[in-house]
Amino acid sequence: MADRPGSIDETLALLKRTGYIPDRSLATVLFLALRLGRPLFLEGEAGVGKTEIAKVLSTALGRRLIRLQCYEGLDVAAAVYEWNYAGQMMAIRLAEATGAVDRDTLEGDLFAERYLVKRPLLQALEADTAGAPVLLIDELDRTDEAFEAFLLEVLSDFQVTIPELGTIRAEHPPIVLITSNRTREIHDALKRRCLYHWVDYPDAQRELAILSSRVPGAPERLSREIVAFVQAIRKEDLFKAPGVAETLDWASALVELDAVALDPALVSDTLGVLLKYQDDIQKMQGSRAKAVLDEVHGRMRVAE
Repeated sequence: MADRPGSIDETLALLKRTGYIPDRSLATVLFLALRLGRPLFLEGEAGVGKTEIAKVLSTALGRRLIRLQCYEGLDVAAAVYEWNYAGQMMAIRLAEATGAVDRDTLEGDLFAERYLVKRPLLQALEADTAGAPVLLIDELDRTDEAFEAFLLEVLSDFQVTIPELGTIRAEHPPIVLITSNRTREIHDALKRRCLYHWVDYPDAQRELAILSSRVPGAPERLSREIVAFVQAIRKEDLFKAPGVAETLDWASALVELDAVALDPALVSDTLGVLLKYQDDIQKMQGSRAKAVLDEVHGRMRVAE
């Protein structure tokens, strides 16, 4: 188990060792979140690497990663706990069959911890010999305001209340990262409990470093062309610009096709890896893709 980093530079190095190429502003806020014991709220477009930050932090620190994937209708039973009703019913039937039915004793037994099904938020409050786990609350914007309100107790005091058992508190608070794609605004009351960072698309130099790290089999020229092309089409009027995840997927696909350089036909044939909406694909296919690629090649020739 690695110790928490003692400086911003150590945080940068820690993430880079696990294959994540951060900018200094992200390393700074992550260092502060670890030092101050505050949750870190990460917003940004889908595919820019928000979820990956929690994964690499878990790996780098040697901590267990507990992920709560949010969705519409998420409730306490799915996020925190529920009772093992089947097990409780079997206990009741067994008690009835043996004639050992004392209502007070049976009720106490039925709501013992062995019948408690622990979901991610409750698991994150448990003690762990490897150290406090990394709790990822992913895509919080998919839930509703009622669930946000419930989270306030967890993020304020790192505790949850189970009526049958009482209040359960974390001996060592988990390292909490919350992500949002900003499909709706998250309430200020929750944001105030967190440090905040907007995860933006990387610049060309950092995206090239990410690609080289994650897809080492890609030829150097192809990698530079991929990054330059993706950076260019992010400036187009698209419904959903490609994120870093799509850049890596496209690079992997082109390596599988034994590509060594981009050409208009290859770009048009593989746009479905890079873009995920038909309107965007239609907009970029053919002459538009060729025009962007020509601009990319022109800038690369000048740079050379």
